[in-house]
Amino acid sequence: MLDIVIKNGALVNFQDGNFEELNLGIKDGKIAALTKEVIKGRQEIDADKMIVAPGFIDIHMHEDPIVTEGNKRIVAEEITKLSAAMGVTTAIGGCCGTGMGDVAEYYKIIDNDGLSVNMGLYTGYSSLRQKIGIEDRYAPAKKDEIEKLKNLIRTDLAAGAIGLSFGIEYTPGSTTNEIIEVGKVVREFPGRSISVHCRHDAGMGIEAIKEAIYLGWVTAVPVQISHLGSCTAFGMMEESLTIIEKAKQAGIDLMSDCYPYNAFSTSIGSAVFDEGCFERYKATFSNLLVLEGKYKGCHCTKDSFHYLREYEPETKVSAFMMDDEEVAKAILHPDVLICSDGLFRNNQGHPRGAGAFPRYLSHYVREKGMIPLLEALSKITIKPALRLGLRNKGQLDIGKDADIVIFNADEIKDTSTYQQPAAPPLGIDYVLVNGVLAVDRGRLTGNKPGRAIRLSDS
Repeated sequence: MLDIVIKNGALVNFQDGNFEELNLGIKDGKIAALTKEVIKGRQEIDADKMIVAPGFIDIHMHEDPIVTEGNKRIVAEEITKLSAAMGVTTAIGGCCGTGMGDVAEYYKIIDNDGLSVNMGLYTGYSSLRQKIGIEDRYAPAKKDEIEKLKNLIRTDLAAGAIGLSFGIEYTPGSTTNEIIEVGKVVREFPGRSISVHCRHDAGMGIEAIKEAIYLGWVTAVPVQISHLGSCTAFGMMEESLTIIEKAKQAGIDLMSDCYPYNAFSTSIGSAVFDEGCFERYKATFSNLLVLEGKYKGCHCTKDSFHYLREYEPETKVSAFMMDDEEVAKAILHPDVLICSDGLFRNNQGHPRGAGAFPRYLSHYVREKGMIPLLEALSKITIKPALRLGLRNKGQLDIGKDADIVIFNADEIKDTSTYQQPAAPPLGIDYVLVNGVLAVDRGRLTGNKPGRAIRLSDS
C-alpha cells in the first residue's frame, strides 16, 4: 500500500517535453510509482484538470531568524510558510551576504523541529564580517581578518552550506581582491558556488556585472548573479545579458536569477541609498514606498527619508525604479532562473515573498503568453536543482524526493500586494514536501516536513 496516490493529473515530464496523464504514488517520502494503471494509497488526491509539477525551488530568498523561546532555540517561521503556500518546497537562504552567521546551528534546529519547506543556506559574507567585529561597512578587511573569515567560511561549508554569498553593495569596503581571496576557499569544496549581489546597479550595473564575472574567472567557482533585474533593468539589461553570455562562452560558469517585479526592496539605511543614489537611478524620494513602521504605506519625502535613514535605518522600503520590459528580458532568458528574494518581518515585506512564483506563472505564461508553461516550470524546478547540485529534486521520477505542487494553470495567480504583502495565492491546491502535505486544498496544514539541505547529502 502506497502512502499517497495522486491520480488523474497532468504530470510534468521534462525528458519527453510534455505533460503526461499518469498516476503518481508516494512511499516513505519518495516517488515510488508513475503509471497509467490504477494504484491505491492510504490517502488519494484527485488532481483532475490540474498540473502536477516538481515542487518549486526558490534559489534566492532570505530565511526566517532564529529566536529563543523558553530554553529552546527555534526558527521563527514566517516567510517559509508563505513560501510553501506559493508552491515552494525548497528554498535557499543566506543570500546577499546576509544570514544567521552559523549554518550548523540553523541546520541542527531544522533537523530537530522540521520546517514548512526544505532549506539550504549560503554562508553570508557580510554577516561573517560582522561576526569577527568589522562594523564599518566601508572598511576593507585586514590581512589577519581575512584569515579569520576564510576559516569561518570553511566551517560553514563543512557543515553543508550551499556556498558563499556576497552582498558587495551592502559592504562597499570589501575590495575586489578581498572577495577574490575569500572566494577561493569555495574551491576547496567541490560542487559549491558563489552567489553575488553586485557592487553597483543602474548606471554602474555593467561595471558591477564585470566584477562578478572576474570573480568567477579568478576563483574558478560557479557564480550565481543575484536578482539581475535590480542590477541592470534600468536600460542596460540587453548589454548585461550579452556580457554574461560571452563570459559563459569563454568558459566561466555563470547563471543569474530574477524576481518578477519592477520594484526592489531593502533597508532604507543600507549603502544602496547613500548620497548620489537618486541621480544614479534617475528617481526621487517619492519612488520609495515605506513597508513598515510609522510611515508604512507612505511614499518617502525628503524629510521622512532622512529621518528613517538616521533613526530607523532597518526600515524596509520598496523602490519603484526598474523597467518592466527590462525585467521581462531577464525573466525570459534561458540562463536566468526565477527567485523571490523574499524577506518578511511581522507580516511586512515586499509582495514577492508571497507571490513571486504564482505571479511568474500567471503574468508571463497565461496572461502575456511570453513563455510556454513547460519551459517556465523548468526555470523553477529542474534548472535550479541542477544548478545547485540537488540530485533528488526538480523532477518527477522514481526514487526522487516527493516534493510536489499541484496547481490549476488557468487559476494560479498572486494576490499579495504592497498593502497586503502576505496575501496567499490562488490556484495552488496541494503542496507536498518529502511526501507530506504542507498545503491541503489551498490551506497550510501546519506540518513541518522540510529538511536541512546539506549539499553533501542532497
